[in-house]
Amino acid sequence: MGKDVIIACDFNSASEVFDFLDLFKERKPFVKIGMELFNEEGSFIVREIKRRGHKIFLDLKSHDIPNTVKKTMAVLTRLDVDICDVHASGGIRMMEYALEGLTRPDGTRPLLIAITQLTSTDQQMLEDELLIRVPVDKVVMHYANNVRKAGLDGVVCSPREAAEVHRVCGEKFLTVTPGIRFEDSEIGDQRRIMTPAQAKLAGSDYIVVGRPITQAKDPVEAYERCCRDFIDQEA
Repeated sequence: MGKDVIIACDFNSASEVFDFLDLFKERKPFVKIGMELFNEEGSFIVREIKRRGHKIFLDLKSHDIPNTVKKTMAVLTRLDVDICDVHASGGIRMMEYALEGLTRPDGTRPLLIAITQLTSTDQQMLEDELLIRVPVDKVVMHYANNVRKAGLDGVVCSPREAAEVHRVCGEKFLTVTPGIRFEDSEIGDQRRIMTPAQAKLAGSDYIVVGRPITQAKDPVEAYERCCRDFIDQEA
């Protein structure tokens, strides 16, 4: 898969997400299903969105003891999504077990990526609440290197960190970057952010965009604007 815009479908119900997706007539957007929607609707929502022709990033951020994560991934792989994720802070062994669980008997599997640090995390929170006395960018690079060692396909990181992740882990190592806002968008609860055009220049492989699209007056135009800035135009 090449560069793409992933829409975070953070809706409360299946009816809301279907109404939203029905707006799109030209392209079938790549969508992210998070914990809120999955916990409300279960596997039905994944299967139905997949049936409608969309690629899916199932963003459940698994983080538990290695064997539990392995068994969880063995269930999720049957949903035929395109990307799954875990928390890198679970450690290399947990990530290796996740990869084993996600791999089907025929050797196929979705892409598996790991969360480094949430884009809502800033340096003060890292130090005051998590007691990590290391600059956030160094924490992200250390986690990314662990993810690479575990054999996963890439990481979720801030777009500000994408270029350095590629330098440390290689150009084929995927960077999936939330924290994307237009210049005229509200920042909300994000901290380490960029515009779609800036994320492209920074080397992001996928950008995850939620409220700037889902809460826009014209969601289709907002999505197309993201695609123009991130995919369609030459850098």
